[in-house]
Amino acid sequence: MNILAIDFGTKNIGLAWSDTAIGVVLPFGVVHSLTELVKLINEERLDKIVVGLPVGVGGSGEKNTERVKKFVSDLQKNVSVPLDFYDERFSSQQADRMGGEASRDEKSAMVILESYLQNKKI
Repeated sequence: MNILAIDFGTKNIGLAWSDTAIGVVLPFGVVHSLTELVKLINEERLDKIVVGLPVGVGGSGEKNTERVKKFVSDLQKNVSVPLDFYDERFSSQQADRMGGEASRDEKSAMVILESYLQNKKI
């Protein structure tokens, strides 16, 4: 199963990818607009998209939650790949502790995807 993870930000959209048959999560670049993302998704053979959803520490929503939901609503109008939300709490802090050459945005998407795969047992 090919899965793309998205860490949505107002400036950058970090991406990570995994083929569950291989069992590795890899950075997949950064895009800067919905148009770029739609083009990439439509070119790839993806089985699922996982989008990090920011929620408060107590599980409550915040202003960024609504921004992400709006972005995903716009995305779903342009692609037909099934989509899941996944709690992204603390993904940026975990990304900051990772080494390597990938951007912080890609690393955040990697953290989201790794957590999703572990918790969903895919």
